[in-house]
Amino acid sequence: MRDFGCYPAAHSAFLLNLGLETLPVRMKQYCENALTVAKYLESNDKVESVMYPALESNESYPLAKKYLKGCSGVITFVIKGGKENAVKFMDSLKLASNEVHVADIRTCVLHPASETHRQLTDEQLEAAGINSGMVRFSVGLEDINDILDDLKQAFANVK
Repeated sequence: MRDFGCYPAAHSAFLLNLGLETLPVRMKQYCENALTVAKYLESNDKVESVMYPALESNESYPLAKKYLKGCSGVITFVIKGGKENAVKFMDSLKLASNEVHVADIRTCVLHPASETHRQLTDEQLEAAGINSGMVRFSVGLEDINDILDDLKQAFANVK
């Protein structure tokens, strides 16, 4: 409030309102795209594990089904082979942007061990449940076939 006052600028308020009014439509598409990607990742032999509550194999699935209409666009998964393969995978993506920010309208990806949690030691990362092969994938609103094609070509570069 000290810097901007107690009221947003008119244009800022308009954009905020526009975003809120279209949120249900965007969230539906995020969730649909993410579930499709999560199922693909779960079936990929280069992926060790997938954490996404809308997958029936996830321990939180019954709660997600009971309480949620969707489970967002953010998926966490672990690539076999650790950090080297995770970085190779991420560097091979063409559609997805490597960003520390997630939940954008565009697909983006990050490596928690070397980005958001880079200040932690290996022991601290392990205690926090962060595997060196862990990737956080935020599915965007692009066409699902484009997202899947990007994943497939990136995995083709991983041992």
